[in-house]
Amino acid sequence: MKRGALSDIKVLDLTHYVAGPFCTKLLADYGANVIKVERPEKANEAGPCNPVPGGSGLSIFLNTNKKSITLNLKTQKGVKIFKDLAKQADVIVENFKPGVMASLDLDYHNLESVNPKLVVTSISNFGQTGPYKDYKATELVSVAMGGLLTCLGERDREPVKPVGSQAQFHAGLIGAVATLSALFGAKMTGMGQHVDVSIMEAEMSMVQLHIMTYPYSGGLDHRTGSQSGYYPWAVYACKDGYISVGVHQVLWKRAGPWIGRPELADDPRLSVPAERLKHFEELDSIFLPWFLERTKSEIVSSGQANRIPVTGVNTPEDMLRDPQFQAREFFVDIDHPETGRFTCPGAPFKMSETPWQIRRPAPLLGECNEEIYCGQLGYSKEDLAELSEQGVI
Repeated sequence: MKRGALSDIKVLDLTHYVAGPFCTKLLADYGANVIKVERPEKANEAGPCNPVPGGSGLSIFLNTNKKSITLNLKTQKGVKIFKDLAKQADVIVENFKPGVMASLDLDYHNLESVNPKLVVTSISNFGQTGPYKDYKATELVSVAMGGLLTCLGERDREPVKPVGSQAQFHAGLIGAVATLSALFGAKMTGMGQHVDVSIMEAEMSMVQLHIMTYPYSGGLDHRTGSQSGYYPWAVYACKDGYISVGVHQVLWKRAGPWIGRPELADDPRLSVPAERLKHFEELDSIFLPWFLERTKSEIVSSGQANRIPVTGVNTPEDMLRDPQFQAREFFVDIDHPETGRFTCPGAPFKMSETPWQIRRPAPLLGECNEEIYCGQLGYSKEDLAELSEQGVI
C-alpha cells in the first residue's frame, strides 16, 4: 500500500453530523492518521440507510479510514488525556457550538499553550463571532439564509430546496482546504493557528455571482427554473427519463438540423435568444415531441454527432454503470464488519504518487482505545479498565 500525501499528519476529530466529519474524511482518505474522539456512549448518526449496529450508511462513508477512541471530555481526567493527545497532534477539527471548547478548557488559547504548532479548525453554523454565533441551523436554514434558494426554482413559484446536505458537504470541503492551508503555514513557520469556518459563509460563496450582481444592477436575478436565456436550454422529458440540453447562441444553427428541422436555423424570428424565448411555446411544440419519441442514449448519440451539448439526467443506476466512472474506478466497495458491503463515491481527485485509498472501514465505537491509550500514551490495560469504571472512556 502506497503512502498517502498526508501520512505524516495526526488529526484529532471532535466532529459530528456531516460538515466536520467530511472535512476529516478528506484528510483521512489521503493518508492522515485521524482519531475520532467520541463520547463513551453515542447514538448512531443519521444517514440514507437504516441505522445498524455499526452506524448508518452516511456515517460509515464519512468515517472510513478513521480510528475511534472513547473519551468523556466532561471529566477533568478526560480533558487531561485529550491535552496529552493534542501534544502529539498536528490538527484538531471540532464542530461544537461556539463556546463549548472554552467551557471544557480546550479553546484555542489553551490548546496553543500545549502545542504551539497546532492547527485547530472550528466549523459552526455562523462562525465563532457575530450576533448569530449561538444560533442553531438546519440544512434548509443554511441554503435559505445563504441565498442559494433565491436562485432555484421556477420564476412564478416558491424556491426549491436542493437535495441532500449540500451546504454541509461544501463547508466540509472548505474546512479541509482551510485546514491544509493553515497546516502548510505551520510547517513553514512553526506557528499554528485557529481556523474559523462558517457553514453560512461557505454557502454564500456558492452564489457569489448573484451577490456581486446586485450592487451594480440594483435588482435581483430572477429564478429561471430549468430554463435560461437560451433555447433549448433546460431539462426535458424523453422516452425513458430526462435529458439536459444547453444550446447557446453560437450553437443555435446546429439545433434545427439536429432534430431534422434545418429551416429553423434561418428563421429570422429565431435569430437571437430573446426572440426565441418569445416563441418558446412554438419551439416546445417542435422539440418536445422529438425528445419524447427517443431514449436518452439515442438523443445523446445524435447530439454528439451534431456537436450539441446534451446528456442524460443520470439515476444512481446510470452513474454506477457509466463507462467513464467505471474506467476511472470512481465508485468503491467498502466492507464493514457489522453492516456488510457498501458502494460509495471514491476519490474526488487523483494523485499519481500518493493516491486516495481505503485503509480501513469505519471504526466501531472505541475500537482503537487500546491501540491509542496503551500504544501511544503509555497506559496499561489495567489503567483502561479503571478509566472505564470511572466513566472517562
